[in-house]
Amino acid sequence: MGTHVIKMPDIGEGIAEVELVKWYVAVGDEVGEDQTLADVMTDKAMVEIPSPVVGRVVALGGEPGQVLAVGAELIRLEVAGDGNLREASRPVPMEAAPAPAPKAEAPKPEAAPAPRHPEAELPRDDDRPASRPAPGSPPLASPAVRQHAWDLGIELRFVTGSGQGGRILHGDLEAYVQQRDAGLPPATGGGGLAKRSGEERIPLIGLRRKIAEKMQAAKRHIPHFTYVEEVDVTELEALRATLNQRWQGRRAHLTLLPFLARALVVAVRDFPQMNARFDEDSSTVTRYGAVHLGIATQGEQGLAVPVVRHAEALDLWGCAQEVARLATAVRGGKAGRDELSGSTLTISSLGPLGGIASTPIINHPEVAIIGVNRIVERPAFRHGLVVPRKLMNLSASFDHRLIDGQDAASFIQAVRQLLEQPATLFLE
Repeated sequence: MGTHVIKMPDIGEGIAEVELVKWYVAVGDEVGEDQTLADVMTDKAMVEIPSPVVGRVVALGGEPGQVLAVGAELIRLEVAGDGNLREASRPVPMEAAPAPAPKAEAPKPEAAPAPRHPEAELPRDDDRPASRPAPGSPPLASPAVRQHAWDLGIELRFVTGSGQGGRILHGDLEAYVQQRDAGLPPATGGGGLAKRSGEERIPLIGLRRKIAEKMQAAKRHIPHFTYVEEVDVTELEALRATLNQRWQGRRAHLTLLPFLARALVVAVRDFPQMNARFDEDSSTVTRYGAVHLGIATQGEQGLAVPVVRHAEALDLWGCAQEVARLATAVRGGKAGRDELSGSTLTISSLGPLGGIASTPIINHPEVAIIGVNRIVERPAFRHGLVVPRKLMNLSASFDHRLIDGQDAASFIQAVRQLLEQPATLFLE
């Protein structure tokens, strides 16, 4: 048997270090060729690291949240044959598991003193005292259970653990969800109302950390101002419904976004300063002929901005199809680096949750972002009569270093006129 060392690969684009986000294996696990070992986060995207060989995990090179340099040792595997350890020059020290004893004398897995995946560091049920956790102490749960609770929107302090020593298990989460969905109060152990105590510290790692860093940098460096305008989309919504009915099953379903994308493409012809990026280091503004639209999209791990490239060359259905494809890629964690970079103007929309108005944060280093609020039907005056109309607000933020208030207002008014008279979207 030999040892195969897998180093952090060079992912390209000049990336020198990555953040370790998630392990899919633990010490002692058997892994197959091409099996995913870990997720790492670059400045632009999540990347899966596969195993090039078959083997057994004997050591891990870091914990989630740790930053690793390209070329650093990521994991060690015990493999058939000599392995590649002799080829590794000056490897980074890693605490390795002791070699397994002969088969006849092999100790039980739980008794092995091998280093463990962070989840394995938690005491097992049979290692815990039988007593319940002290009042106010943090909930006892493995990282996998904590991630499961996070996905379900559950605060662990409200869950009663059935494991040894009060440890919370996956089954406890499912029972809690069933009680919650049935409208029953969660079990408190003593009946009636109970005091809530305890704290849970959740480190920012992976995409969540990148989002925090980028938002903080955008607000620190860009002097934002937001302009809100009401748009009557009654005719636009009627046109959208007609097109969807006519082409149902034969073309992509049209949402509001392709129409807004078309309006922005037309409007930036007269306002090229909006389709631009600003380099603070060189004090240079670059205006683009191509409109690469960023579409802020919520994924399981957080917010991402996939890019619809050359939106100016897409018709409504082509744009709708590309938006749907990118949204699926983001929500499945499969969006590549090229799909998450290079935008020149961004749209932010929460759909039905869009609220009345918002103050979107500019996608640095761009200079403008267009926020879409929800459509509501309200009474409005038209030709002296009160009639029902479908109204929506656009909340747009601009970089005040480069965009003056009058230009911003004029730009949004141009977009409004295009949306309120949708036939003009298609006039060349």
